[in-house]
Amino acid sequence: MEPPSGHVFWLFGLSGAGKSTLARALAAQLRSAGRPVFPLDGDALRAGLCRDLGFSDEARAENLRRAAEVAKIAADAGFSVIAAFITPRAAYRQLVAEIVGSDRLSWVYLSAPLATCRQRDVKGLYARAAAGQVAQMTGISARFEEPTDSDLVLDTSRGTPDESAAQLLRFAATRVKLEG
Repeated sequence: MEPPSGHVFWLFGLSGAGKSTLARALAAQLRSAGRPVFPLDGDALRAGLCRDLGFSDEARAENLRRAAEVAKIAADAGFSVIAAFITPRAAYRQLVAEIVGSDRLSWVYLSAPLATCRQRDVKGLYARAAAGQVAQMTGISARFEEPTDSDLVLDTSRGTPDESAAQLLRFAATRVKLEG
């Protein structure tokens, strides 16, 4: 019997780039195409498994290490993991790749410009950062290193969320087997 073919789709970018929105859309589409799906959201992990961590470089690295370990376990079980994390540094992305394994990891960079993310500000983080209430805000007081080697780049400031989701599903279909 062939082992399960799990895969990790790691969506990353600034807060407000659309990671959670596109992760939910891809999860729904993959489920309807017969794939077992395991969503892994940064906010959900920070509310539970990683609630003891702050936002220093060391804490961010540990948060992502834990997320990658969970993603690996789920992929080992045959799930399509859809991870949504800011993942601001190349070193963090390298750590994730080492844990998950590059052969079953797809990097999806949501490249929305900072101005667009500030405009969206779904969680009010940019407003709180401007008021001095959020330390280590990625893109403002903490840097985000632009990736040079993503498998897919989506500029979510262009087009609709549905259009971005359709592009993402087309890409996912090149990485995992879909029924029908």
